[in-house]
Amino acid sequence: MLRLLVIAAIACIAVKLVFGRWPWEYLRGQSTRDRALERARQLLGVAPGANRQQVVEAHKRLVAMVHPDRGGTNEQVHEANAARDLLLANLPPEVSSKQ
Repeated sequence: MLRLLVIAAIACIAVKLVFGRWPWEYLRGQSTRDRALERARQLLGVAPGANRQQVVEAHKRLVAMVHPDRGGTNEQVHEANAARDLLLANLPPEVSSKQ
């Protein structure tokens, strides 16, 4: 029994060293907000570190493709708008250079 515990401990440490996370962190999964942010990034096609300008430009490109006048639907435009709003709300506040 002790041998099994030692092997399990070594395996946990190996996973932490190789992947940077403990094994039980993989079982927990992502929060609902993290999943929503990931989906919004995928929809707009931006990287996790995207700034405000990149998000807005990606939103404009997507809306141009899915606009109802171009064969898209209102739901697609609403989804693109929601993704943009979520990503912009998640950006850190900009530091003003005014003094």
